[in-house]
Amino acid sequence: QGNPPPPLVEPEVVRIHIEADGAILWNGETVAGLAALEPRLAAAAAQAVQPELHVRPDRAVQYDTVAAVMAAIQRNQLTKIGLVGAEQFL
Repeated sequence: QGNPPPPLVEPEVVRIHIEADGAILWNGETVAGLAALEPRLAAAAAQAVQPELHVRPDRAVQYDTVAAVMAAIQRNQLTKIGLVGAEQFL
């Protein structure tokens, strides 16, 4: 009969919210700017199964802030990224 397939591991979801004033929240917890975001991203990238990142920018936030967060995500080589509610930027 063969072996059953391994169970699917649901990836962790990390919600990164960018407030209108540029504040960054990691799963609801305020992060002290990009400098504090980087180590969290590095730790996430080091996990055996990388988490999915759901980035939700506030409608009123400056685009530069969103771009800086996305650049930090790329620098840390995280690949499972979704922009949530970002239609206003497209």
